[in-house]
Amino acid sequence: MLADEDRIFTNLYGHHDWTLEGARQRGAWMGTREFIDAGRNWITSEVKASGLRGRGGGGFPTGLKWTFMPPENPDRPNYLLVNADESEPGTCKDREILRHDPHHLVEGCLLAGRAIDAHLAFVYIRGEFVRERQRFEATVEQAYDARLIGKNNLHGWDFDIAVHHGAGAYICGEETALMESLEGKKGQPRLRPPFLANVGVYGNPTTINNAESIAVVPEILRRSGAWFSSLGRPNNAGTKLFCVSGHINRPAVFEEEMGVSFEEMIEKHCGGVRGGWDNLLAVIPGGGSMPCVPGDRIRNAYMDYDGMREVGSSLGSAAAIVMDKSTDIIRAIWRLSAFYKHESCGQCTPCREGTGWIERIMARMVEGRAQKREIDMLFEVTKQIEGHTICGLGEAASWPVQGLIRNFRHVIEDRIDSYTFRSDDDVVPTFAAE
Repeated sequence: MLADEDRIFTNLYGHHDWTLEGARQRGAWMGTREFIDAGRNWITSEVKASGLRGRGGGGFPTGLKWTFMPPENPDRPNYLLVNADESEPGTCKDREILRHDPHHLVEGCLLAGRAIDAHLAFVYIRGEFVRERQRFEATVEQAYDARLIGKNNLHGWDFDIAVHHGAGAYICGEETALMESLEGKKGQPRLRPPFLANVGVYGNPTTINNAESIAVVPEILRRSGAWFSSLGRPNNAGTKLFCVSGHINRPAVFEEEMGVSFEEMIEKHCGGVRGGWDNLLAVIPGGGSMPCVPGDRIRNAYMDYDGMREVGSSLGSAAAIVMDKSTDIIRAIWRLSAFYKHESCGQCTPCREGTGWIERIMARMVEGRAQKREIDMLFEVTKQIEGHTICGLGEAASWPVQGLIRNFRHVIEDRIDSYTFRSDDDVVPTFAAE
């Protein structure tokens, strides 16, 4: 379990002053000039030594990603793009950084900019986060006024931050669709290659990182990469913001050490499962796009990348959705299927057509108005989508259904067996319009 002195986000709940003065009292902006002076290679080496992996869901090593960026070139400027879109169902961690600990992110942008030879960062914020965007814009202004960023700032590295807010499209959380949206175009994913470190925003080299990944960089440099890597398990280093919703006694967002067991995490931060552990049905451990895990399998699992893979799922954004035995698990997964059908940009045929197939079959299975052979057919449909699209929305739509079929096939079969024919058989269920 994480000790209080090892916490990075010390104002996660907004109990203290979020402004520059309060942030400085909690240690922000200390030693920043020395880190800038140490140069690109030193910053990158420390982040690589820390073992930090992308906190948005992909889990790619952050320091390694930075090494892909070319040296500074006046004819083709390098850019940093921070993904604070956070539209994954069940996820609300970046929101707390933006409104309660925003100076972590501003300072992290400056240091990451130095690491990739960038003088400009774009911060893309989810369209629904109106108050959070206003808070972050005020934070950026404070940093400009104090000459912490901007031209001829105190740190000796010219650096600007541009804040951009989206319009609430899930697809714009995908990094290339985010770039398209930022450039004023329709938010649709780009084909790769070319890769972002060569051709990114406005055709220039670009690195895209999640907001949490950037926000932890200042403390990694202050306390050393070795300190960060000492927390968690091998290949799963550091601290992580978790958010837990659903059938627990206290839904919460909190910072915890990677590799904590699911049971420890729920008991310590969420007051246990509603109705006790015997009442736990299933958990979606990493946001709505991850496969669900039966309650008896996840209880002792490690909450990190390897631990979730061992139980047939993924850590994703570390947003756990807890479902007790009062849950209609088929309907819960259908609701996610309806969401991903709605959010598909329609560019790729497997996703555009396949998400509709999934949603329609799942809608019938909620009532049991299906045949058992369709269970395997539905699984095959998800396999035809998975891995055959430009971006990851195909996987996001497929994995929850695959998890349902793998772990709760018997529930689907029982629902089909208990279905009674009605004269209004072709009427769309009332919940289908939700």
